[in-house]
Amino acid sequence: MKKRLKINGIIMACGALIIAFFPRFFLRVYSGGIQEEIIEAFGFALILLGQIIRVSARGFKAENSQDSQALIQGGPYQVVRNPMYLGILSIGLGVALAIFKWWAIVIFITVFIIRYILLIYKEEKKLCAMFPQAYPEYCRRVPRIFPSLSSIIKLDVIEYLPIKIVWFKKEIGSILTLLLLTLLLESWEDIVADGFRVYLRQSAWLLLTFVLFAALVIFLSKRTYEKNEHSADKS
Repeated sequence: MKKRLKINGIIMACGALIIAFFPRFFLRVYSGGIQEEIIEAFGFALILLGQIIRVSARGFKAENSQDSQALIQGGPYQVVRNPMYLGILSIGLGVALAIFKWWAIVIFITVFIIRYILLIYKEEKKLCAMFPQAYPEYCRRVPRIFPSLSSIIKLDVIEYLPIKIVWFKKEIGSILTLLLLTLLLESWEDIVADGFRVYLRQSAWLLLTFVLFAALVIFLSKRTYEKNEHSADKS
């Protein structure tokens, strides 16, 4: 895990340095219009959705993996085998939509494939050796990274996206840092181009997106608590 975080940190630092030296080459210049504001708001929505998926996956795994000795097949892992990577993909696409030019999405997807697909295959090989009977059967039932529409519709959202506030407390630093950096990069071009007043009007979309995010987190955490209480009563 530490090696993986170190590699990811190096990749992000290199990317940040390149963007810092050539901002106008990578960052999208604000041109105004409702369409662009909606796209940026959608980008922030993807970032926040990705954070929910990532936090749910990490929290559920931490509570149920038994120190990596158990094969997790519940929670977000019942709709995709790699929900944390799905969360990272959603966050990255959201950042690209919010602040970068369109072709940057292609670069991000390419880097994601190179970095994570090989890592996924390596992890699958390890899990197959640890669980020679259960894991192949699990792979036949559950897709690798993109959930099927039927599985999402069939299940209650709390079944595949459980949330606890305590899980978010552990991740709140990284979540806020990413949001603030993205907002800074996104707002700088807006303020330079059209002034602070135009940016305030545009930020209403982002505020609405964040309010919906907070409401969704509270709703999911409440449903998770009720589900756990109901399961405890049954047992």
